[in-house]
Amino acid sequence: MSVLVFNVVTAALMVLLFKVATTLVEPGTLRSRRIPWAAILLTIFVVAGLVLQASWAGAMDALDSDPSRDGWWRLLTSVFMQNGGFLGDLWNLITLAVVAALAEWFWGSWLTLGLFLAGMLLPHGLDLLAGVTDNSTDPRNFAGSSGATYFLGATLAGALLLIGPGIRQRLLALAVPAVGIIAFLAQGNGHGLVSAEGCALGVITWLLLHRWHTFNRDSPRLAAGSSSDTGPSAVTAQVRRK
Repeated sequence: MSVLVFNVVTAALMVLLFKVATTLVEPGTLRSRRIPWAAILLTIFVVAGLVLQASWAGAMDALDSDPSRDGWWRLLTSVFMQNGGFLGDLWNLITLAVVAALAEWFWGSWLTLGLFLAGMLLPHGLDLLAGVTDNSTDPRNFAGSSGATYFLGATLAGALLLIGPGIRQRLLALAVPAVGIIAFLAQGNGHGLVSAEGCALGVITWLLLHRWHTFNRDSPRLAAGSSSDTGPSAVTAQVRRK
């Protein structure tokens, strides 16, 4: 029963992330947007990892993030290994493809790749700084792309928290770290912890870059306005009032 509740909470958190992402990147605009090459690249890496696992019995032992084994590369390669069974692996593949595409349409290709990389490395570094050594806060359990995917999706909540045009949008964004922290404290659910961390990085990223980088640049509403306006008002115009 506890496993079922854990999975339901984890899935509900992803639904919340999807709601945040589609508030920033409206589904009705997707046909007019460019091909999300970064999202496709990340998805290909996951597919390649699955193929490697299917064809090489020693892939998991060589590439997972088991702390009992040596290898600097494991923090990177373990993200593209999967250990959730058929349904779990399919969930990870689909959610990565969708979340990465939505993130890319808002953040842009290179920034999306950078934020995904941060999701691969930053939670582990924060665990070490906090003195956590038992890997309990890592949702990957030595392997899997879900931790980095939830982290990446939560960066959009950080952006929405700053530029949401109304209280409903900002409360929606705030729900991501709130639910995430509650899930972590109540269940030890690492997906919640990395979502809170990703949201914080999203806030920092927006504050540092919004004066120099145009976000959500494929939005028809942004195209109708001033192409030189890269401040909060330019992006706020993209967020549909609901």
